[in-house]
Amino acid sequence: MRIQRGRSPFVGCVRVPSHKYLFSFFFSWGGAKPSAQIGSQNNQMTNAKDQYSLGILTISDAGSKGEREDTSGDAIAEIMTNLGFRLALRNIVPDEPDLISERLRDWCDGGEVDVVLTTGGTGLGPRDITPEATRSVIELEVPGIAEAMRMLTIESTPMAMLSRSVAGIRAGCLIVNLPGSPKGVRETLAIAIQVIPHALEMIRGWRTHPVE
Repeated sequence: MRIQRGRSPFVGCVRVPSHKYLFSFFFSWGGAKPSAQIGSQNNQMTNAKDQYSLGILTISDAGSKGEREDTSGDAIAEIMTNLGFRLALRNIVPDEPDLISERLRDWCDGGEVDVVLTTGGTGLGPRDITPEATRSVIELEVPGIAEAMRMLTIESTPMAMLSRSVAGIRAGCLIVNLPGSPKGVRETLAIAIQVIPHALEMIRGWRTHPVE
């Protein structure tokens, strides 16, 4: 997947709360109809000729029991498929570290997906263990992605400073933790998508030259 030069489909601005630095990232969530905005500008963002495969893993006790709709997973699916990613795997697991890490290992090692986006379990609750489960399986952490998501959403969402999301690589697959709400997904994914395609290009060598 190649990003074409031109106007980004993310039309809005997230500002770092600092008197010295201003980072502007553009995203469509400021409008009333983000899906329509993304869809209308999709061709400016992607070249779907070389699609990447996507896995969406929702971590939710209630969701795994069918007691809660997976609206955050739906938000990820809508955004990423509109940007040219192919949805290959999707599932919901409860907030159990062994189940989360097992699913991440299976998906990454199976080679079916290039990127796994998780949603949920990144806060301070007693059952929020997604970051720990993710760290237990990744072979290389990519701290800048999670740091940027926190830093660039903190002005509009002060609670972002409580997020413990992590990102990293396993078996040539990029894993990124996202929040458990549709709003949080949209705001943080608007930041991460700026670099995800380039990151996937960089780590393709993991599958041709695996780490021993």
